[in-house]
Amino acid sequence: MAAFLDFERPLAELQARIAELRDTAEGGSIDIAGEIARLEAKSDKMLRDCYARLTPWQKTQVARHPERPHLKHYLAGFVADFMPLAGDRAFSDDLAIMGGLGRIGGRRVVVIGHEKGDDTATRIRHNFGMAKPEGYRKAIRLMQLADRFRLPVVTLVDTSGAFPGIQAEERGQAEAIARSTEQCLALGVPMIAAIVGEGGSGGAVALAAANRVLMFEHAVYSVISPEGASSILWRTADKAPDAAEAMKVTAQDLAKLGVIDRIVPEPLGGAHRDPATAIAALGQAIGEELDSLGNLPATAVREQRREKFLRIG
Repeated sequence: MAAFLDFERPLAELQARIAELRDTAEGGSIDIAGEIARLEAKSDKMLRDCYARLTPWQKTQVARHPERPHLKHYLAGFVADFMPLAGDRAFSDDLAIMGGLGRIGGRRVVVIGHEKGDDTATRIRHNFGMAKPEGYRKAIRLMQLADRFRLPVVTLVDTSGAFPGIQAEERGQAEAIARSTEQCLALGVPMIAAIVGEGGSGGAVALAAANRVLMFEHAVYSVISPEGASSILWRTADKAPDAAEAMKVTAQDLAKLGVIDRIVPEPLGGAHRDPATAIAALGQAIGEELDSLGNLPATAVREQRREKFLRIG
């Protein structure tokens, strides 16, 4: 059973009641199947009603859910023959950003993405998806490799932002992010970016300046976290819900503003409730976008990307 978020507490209580009744039914002779069916129908309606009217702050919580699929799950789900490539050839290998060669729908691609980890040990190992300069320089190296061999680039974005530690600043964090963004824009091959969870700040844009930007239905994408914006504007993180509302962080708002190109639907209750369906939906959407861009010449690919970003705002 998925972990419940704060706003799902009534649903959690109802499902706990259903679980109790199931245990009672298995251990006794009383037939309560009808009552269980009634409560399950009520639970399903409650879930539908809840997710039909999520606030931007609630969507932020869903996007951060620890049980949402991560990069490794997407690679296993729709990237065939994946061969990881490591290191920036300058300092070290940053595991917050991973990438390599593979196939999506039979088409050879270079895949790059943030990996947050899914338990305490792997989250620490991957630095919670917060990349250091060497992570962005690795991404630049892989994008240049893709350009050299005329391979489309697919990026999967899921980070609260680039790592803000002093060692990252000492190694040129801002420059590395800027260079990675520049490399995205300079690519002569098609690039598809997908915001699969959090798309936070320049740490996300550095992998998302693409020809086509996709976004999961309950993902978020913004220049700063709601808590960060709240701390700056109101000197407290308590106003994060208000900040999330004002910043237009949701896929629905960003599609209206032209920041993203396509919303990928999630299973009822979020990708964490049915990861396999969510992964399959994203893989299909990316495959369709790759097919639509086809084998455009480098000049056309760059021009299309340039016009897309100039239209924003």
